Parts: sequence; C-alpha cells; structure tokens
Amino acid sequence: MAISTTNPPSCSVRDDVQRIGLPLIHGENVSRTFAGKEPIVAISGLSFDISERKITAIIGESGSGKSTLLKLIYGLLEADSGEVRYRGWRVPNPREKLIPGHDAMRMVSQGFDDLNTYANVWDNVASQLSNTDLEGKFSETEASLRRLRITHLAKQRIADLSGGEKQRVALARALVNNPEVLLMDEPFNQVDASFRDTLQRDIRSIVEETGLTVVLVSHDPAEVLAMADELIVLKDGQLMASGHPAQLYHQPPNAYTARLLAKSNILSTDEAQLLSLEAHTAVAIHPEWLSITTNEQGSFLVQDIQFKGFYQLVAVQHESVTLYVITNATDHLEDGIHVDIRVDHFHPLPGQSV
Repeated sequence: MAISTTNPPSCSVRDDVQRIGLPLIHGENVSRTFAGKEPIVAISGLSFDISERKITAIIGESGSGKSTLLKLIYGLLEADSGEVRYRGWRVPNPREKLIPGHDAMRMVSQGFDDLNTYANVWDNVASQLSNTDLEGKFSETEASLRRLRITHLAKQRIADLSGGEKQRVALARALVNNPEVLLMDEPFNQVDASFRDTLQRDIRSIVEETGLTVVLVSHDPAEVLAMADELIVLKDGQLMASGHPAQLYHQPPNAYTARLLAKSNILSTDEAQLLSLEAHTAVAIHPEWLSITTNEQGSFLVQDIQFKGFYQLVAVQHESVTLYVITNATDHLEDGIHVDIRVDHFHPLPGQSV
C-alpha cells in the first residue's frame, strides 16, 4: 500500500492503516538542526511512536529538543532528514501549506499567542468556527466553554484573566473544532498548583469522553507521571527511553531517565559496596528506596534537610558519596548527626557510567 502522499487518506485506506497496526503518529529517523555560527542539533536521528486516544508526554531537560519535536509533529517545522507520518501519511512541512500545521491537529503554546487579548472569552473561542451555521456556532462554542468549565467567564476579556483561566480558554479554543490530536507545550507553566490537578483531571476526562489524542511537552516529572499514558524521554535530541510512566519510573533503562523521573541516586559498583550491595553494574536507588536510622557510630553524616510538607528530603554523605533520602516529616533529624543507611530496593543499570 502506497503511503507516500501527504493528502488525507480515504476511509478505506485509513481502515487499512489502522488494521495493519500502524501507530497514529510515527517518526522515522527524524533530525533537525538550527543554523548559526555554531549550529544547534535539536533533534538527531529520532524514531518514535504515539498511540491513538492516549496522553503521551515528551519530557527532558531544558534544551533536549522537546518543543522542536512537537513542532515537527504538527508540521510547523521541516525535518532536515527523516519524516513524521500521521495515520501512515507524511505530515506536510511549512513549505507545502499556506497555513502550516496539520488539519487534524491543534496546538496550544506556552504564551497563549493565539488569544486575542482584548476580546472576550466567547469571541476568542467562537472565532474558530464558520459563520455559515450560526446556530451550530453558538452551540459548539457553548459546549467547548462548558467542557473546560469557563462558561462563567464568557464575557470577560482575556487581558483580565489569570494564567490558569487563559490556559482553559486556549484549550477551549483549540478543541472547539473537535481535532483528533491536541498538542500542548508546557501546558501547566502558568497554572497555579492549586488548579493544576483539576485541569489535569479535566484533560483526562476529555480524552476518555471524546477519544482525543494528547501530546504534551513538560520538564516536570510530577506532571507527566500523574497524567500521561506513555512517555518519550529526550536528551540532546536523542531518544533515551519510551514506555509507560510507572515502568520507566520503577525500572529506568539508564541513569538519565532515573535522575529525570525520580531524582535517583546513581552509584558505581565501588560506591554501591559502601551500602553493602553486591552490584556488578551501576545502580539506581530512588530516595524513597532508602531508610535512615540514627546511630552515633553510623558511617553517614547528615548534611542537609529540606522540609517538603508531609516528607523531608535528607542529604547524607560518606567519603565522596552523597545520597538523597526521603523520610517522614515527623522523623527527628539534625544536620551533623551520624546515621546508618539501609537500602530497601535498587535497580541495576547495565552498561551505564556514573
């Protein structure tokens, strides 16, 4: 079956694509470099899959290529090599469309650039719909506002809204045309922590109710572990890991993923011996996989204690090894005291350097 065209498939061809098990979105050996005095390699030889009706999070440190990958998926950027396909059909690049961006997708950016600051909420959402069916335009706008719980803001100007309210308007505007894919770049950056959980639950509900596919970019593991079905982990534009969040958290394939998702302690085989571990490879030990016991003869010294509410993050040191341990907030520890460390669990990292 030929799938080289960028034209949308007919229903029969689309059924064939789904039947043979192709992912909704597939990238094959995608690379993108930005020119300059010193060229920046944003994405390098990246292959990836994104499943339909799921929430996929692209996560990595700053400069890892997350936002670039999102724009390549949408068709806002052209790959230097490789290609991105949607339902088996190549995503057209900006040179091939008068208005760049795949017709089946919508994107919500960090800065809410698409919102008309001095128009009200209703007009911002309704402006995405045609005037050929005014009754339908009214009902679709109303439904989109209701879905994002912002009906009460309909007559307010965007300029007068909080960051969290603007985010909901941007989502309502993106979803009013019922796209198949929603792309979000750092969607919770400007949302207060008190509203973040509610917005995450609402997005999850929309996915379950409509079959929407969501692809979001984040640098915060707490966000993606809470709401994503699949993760794509990037470092310097290269794929470090992909899979279910719980699996990657508990069984990270490399030190980078372990540190990124769990702030894990990574120890060499020699360092592991200080904890009486017979390890033949480097190991990852998450802070919650360690326990502290006060002991005047203990080999570790408490260096720092950070209060985190219901828990505390404790830094302990022995010789050149520093470990981070999560303990109960009610545990009475002080800087400078000696403690013993017990390892409750660890994960081997074959072939990894520390």
